[in-house]
Amino acid sequence: MKRERFLKSTLILICSNLITSIFAFIFSIILSRKLGAEGMGLYGLIMPVYDLFICLISGGMVTAISKVAAVYFGKDDFNNLNRSIDISLTFNSLLATFVVCMIFINAPYISTKIIYDTRATHALQVMCPAIFFIALSSILKGYFYGISEMKIPAFIDISEKFLRIVIITLLISSLSLKDVNGTVTAAYITLTLGEFISFSILYIMYKIKKGKFGFNLSNTEDKLQLLFNVLVISFPLCLNGFLSTSLSALSTLIVPRRLVASGIEYNMALSMIGKFNGMAVNIIFLPVTIITSMSIVLIPDLSEKMNKKDYWAIQKRISQIIKISLFLGILTMVVCIGLSDYLGELFYKRYDLDPYIKFAALSAPIIFVSISTFGILNGIGKQKIILRNSLISSVMDVVLIYILTGIPQINIYGCGISLMVTSLTTLVLNMHELVKDNFYGSP
Repeated sequence: MKRERFLKSTLILICSNLITSIFAFIFSIILSRKLGAEGMGLYGLIMPVYDLFICLISGGMVTAISKVAAVYFGKDDFNNLNRSIDISLTFNSLLATFVVCMIFINAPYISTKIIYDTRATHALQVMCPAIFFIALSSILKGYFYGISEMKIPAFIDISEKFLRIVIITLLISSLSLKDVNGTVTAAYITLTLGEFISFSILYIMYKIKKGKFGFNLSNTEDKLQLLFNVLVISFPLCLNGFLSTSLSALSTLIVPRRLVASGIEYNMALSMIGKFNGMAVNIIFLPVTIITSMSIVLIPDLSEKMNKKDYWAIQKRISQIIKISLFLGILTMVVCIGLSDYLGELFYKRYDLDPYIKFAALSAPIIFVSISTFGILNGIGKQKIILRNSLISSVMDVVLIYILTGIPQINIYGCGISLMVTSLTTLVLNMHELVKDNFYGSP
């Protein structure tokens, strides 16, 4: 069977992810207008908890499944490929069921003692099914990425993001929601419905694709061994993601408390968080989808080249990705600084985002290249290095945010300063590893 080449796969993902990012951006615009700055702040405080539990259940699964699937698919070993997916789905469904039940039961405690806002309780409960569906969808997406069928998850992602816009608009309008509690809960109901639709279509397409490949005469491995092969790759990534996400959640949750400690009222603190993290940073990060798209395709591509010991091709690919990321980061910084007042008015109909957008844009080149190096290290099997470097930057982030956001003269800008410093630290550490092992230089 003819395999998709790297460039074609990357272009498909870039185009689809650009569309999904636009839809996600429109979704955030609708949220900002329905929730207001304070509602966006609360929405942003719940999201790290949501991400944390997703990471706990499915962290590293997309990467692990894509790498395992690429190897079996390259050998036309469809028996072990299909069995790997089936046992992974079973494992993740059991784990996800346990975790979401614990979240649902303890939602009042999480909202009161961790988020420190009782309005988050219902949002935490309605997001539980979404976590379950994402846990299973991550395996199916990894499967399609591994066999180079980028169009299927791409189309599904586009459809799901579009449906979010439709659903949130209908929910808020039909229920006449006005208060922050109701609108934030509706936003998370929207996420759940979107993830259910996404998983349903992914599973149907998986069954169709699985039937087309059929079986071969290769020896089948024990299902527990196949699961172990997946977990041995995903566990370091899961641990890395969980620890990093935990620290990221901690840094997010301490921001309103530190702003209050600096003399700012709680509602005003939520509004500042909504403007900076929920709006300005959203604008800066919009082009990041291009880098993440390249990284998704890069992982199985580099894995295959590593297996063939084609180090010259690896070095060339890495150089291409870093140059593209740097160019994109510089372009984003220039555009966002030059058009900061226009962008705030265009997207969010606000005239007070200008300083936030300019400040956040300064870190774009560093952030973009830093993100690309994580995909590179994943592809060449440096999961332990990713874990170490991510933990270093995450600990720095917590410390810097705790100190800087508590200073009245700096306040919310402490988040931007921390973003710059931690991204630069990560970039230096990751590049040091690539240069040390002769993966980066003149190809």
